[in-house]
Amino acid sequence: MPRTTDGDGTPVPRRLLAAATRLFAERGYDRTSVQEIVEAAGVTKGALYHYFGSKDDLLHEVYARVLRVQQERLDAFADADAPVEERLRGAAADVVVTTIDNLDDAAIFFRSMHHLSPEKNKQVRAERRRYHERFRALVEEGQEAGVFSTATPADLVVDYHFGSVHHLSTWYSPEGPMTPTEVADHLADLLLRALRP
Repeated sequence: MPRTTDGDGTPVPRRLLAAATRLFAERGYDRTSVQEIVEAAGVTKGALYHYFGSKDDLLHEVYARVLRVQQERLDAFADADAPVEERLRGAAADVVVTTIDNLDDAAIFFRSMHHLSPEKNKQVRAERRRYHERFRALVEEGQEAGVFSTATPADLVVDYHFGSVHHLSTWYSPEGPMTPTEVADHLADLLLRALRP
């Protein structure tokens, strides 16, 4: 990616995403103009359209960048040489921490997903489905091995955990009594307790 020649040399796409994320979080996606984004990023509209075809593309990338990190990390947990309960617990805690670390991105996305074009919406749903299916495969692996209870279908177990994750942006505060790791540990423990045979 080309680098800017002024300031700290941050690549233009990263500057645009940072500005868009801040403005979408503060004002909402629909109340933020392209002009405000480019002014906040210190670039031209031409630069924005060079890297992102539209404001819609910026919204998609706000979420997609977090999901890419989470997918890579989930794949690493799933592929690790460790007992399935250890791999699932690690993945369950990790998605909580990475969501809290990117709380603005998560809040923006769940508030504004309906603004995405049908094509982008379909793409995001496919990316999320891939993540959820890999996570579910860990649950199913443990159920088939007799390590986890089969009393609750794996799909429902996954929905239960991700329902909690998706609501973090509505209540979690960095100034609150629990650190991201503490919240992650509690939610991962709840998941494992629900799967105990």
